[in-house]
Amino acid sequence: MIERLHYIEQRKHEGLSLIEIQHELNITPYEEIDVQILRIKMQDLEHDVSSLLEQMNKQDNKDIEKIKKNVSPESIALMQSLLLLIHN
Repeated sequence: MIERLHYIEQRKHEGLSLIEIQHELNITPYEEIDVQILRIKMQDLEHDVSSLLEQMNKQDNKDIEKIKKNVSPESIALMQSLLLLIHN
């Protein structure tokens, strides 16, 4: 990756436009994401969230309230979004 950046900088100094460098490197505007890796990561997340929910269900109400107080609203929103993604 660093080599690619050095190459791009070198070619810019030589007067090539970014479009020309892009064609030289045969770079698509948006490089494809490896969908298989993304699926594996989503499965891992699903497993982690399921384990967390299972553990929370085993806790008593006092412990659950303690956990809720220590979790930020952003984290709660993220967990809810992940659950929606997993179940859709």
